[in-house]
Amino acid sequence: MIDVVMPQMGESVVEGTVTKWLKSVGDRIERDEPLFEISTEKVDTEVPAPAAGVLKEIVAGEGKTVAVNNVVARIEEDGQRTAAPSPGAGAAPPAPKSIAAPAPPRPKPREAPAAAAPSVAPQPPKPAPMYVRMEVPPVVAAAAPPKGRLEPMNVMRQRIAEHMVFSKHTAPHVTSVHRVDMTQLAAFRERHKEQFRASYGISLTFLPFIVAAAAKALRAFPLLNASVEDKNIFYHDEVNIGIAVALESGLIVPVLRNADEKNVIGLQKAIADLAARARAKRLNPDEVKGSTFSITNFGVFGTVLATPVINQPNVAILGVGAIEKVPAVIEDAIAIRSQCYLSLTYDHRLIDGAIADQFSQGVKATLERWSEEMVY
Repeated sequence: MIDVVMPQMGESVVEGTVTKWLKSVGDRIERDEPLFEISTEKVDTEVPAPAAGVLKEIVAGEGKTVAVNNVVARIEEDGQRTAAPSPGAGAAPPAPKSIAAPAPPRPKPREAPAAAAPSVAPQPPKPAPMYVRMEVPPVVAAAAPPKGRLEPMNVMRQRIAEHMVFSKHTAPHVTSVHRVDMTQLAAFRERHKEQFRASYGISLTFLPFIVAAAAKALRAFPLLNASVEDKNIFYHDEVNIGIAVALESGLIVPVLRNADEKNVIGLQKAIADLAARARAKRLNPDEVKGSTFSITNFGVFGTVLATPVINQPNVAILGVGAIEKVPAVIEDAIAIRSQCYLSLTYDHRLIDGAIADQFSQGVKATLERWSEEMVY
């Protein structure tokens, strides 16, 4: 019999919650086949079976939080059979039932003699009642309970809720918005997207260009790539950008490490890989920690403008709105331009409006003056 234990999902993770069993007791399992899903503080992921055989027992049901290396299930390997011991084959005979002796009859308690009736003293006459008019408030019927259904948050939603409240409680949020003309970049993408798909098998989106522009600006303004530690500022040597990925059950932020060292092609490949593995629950815990700055692309859902919450311990997050063709004034003439809004939310403990605007202007300038040489 093989014990299936809660895996160690990162050095700082000490427990995990079983969110879903992918197999039932009695099901056949192949080695490395996904067996159950877990949620930890860092990531949600599938856990593969350590051996081939039959799932004999589920020790930890769905919703159960289990410490690392504790047993969650047992698998009977191929060739093993667990037979129940036959009666009398080395089994101890059942212990005889003990018969309790009947309890001796309890003596009846003596009846106390009846008390003599107390003598009644004459009472003075009662005063005439005084009548006072009182306003009785009308009876208000209790409100009927609201109709609907109640269900508990899943583990990921609970973690997101805790993280968002912590961020709002920790950092005073301020958001500044810049309008960016993406016409030149949109034309470049339109010219190259089919060739890119044929060469790499993935779509060329706007996001890697925005990541590259942000990474360049973070090198120019390292304060936005820092963290607040008590009364100190910690400047990170690496530019590790977290990319928000929407899942059915919530949101996860895998990290593009050393984003400033990658070109657009490398960034697009890395973004596509992280997003695909996040949705398939194949990320490692180390891939969702260590970000120094974050980007959320809510524009893919058609949102024009939003004010995102800072991903602690970052001090800023860049929100990308939908890229739309709109009328714009260009040299006193009306023209159709592809534009979007970039919203930078920053921690006002460390970042002031002036430096936040300089950073955003740097991102804006890079995107508006994009050239083909910047792709490679």
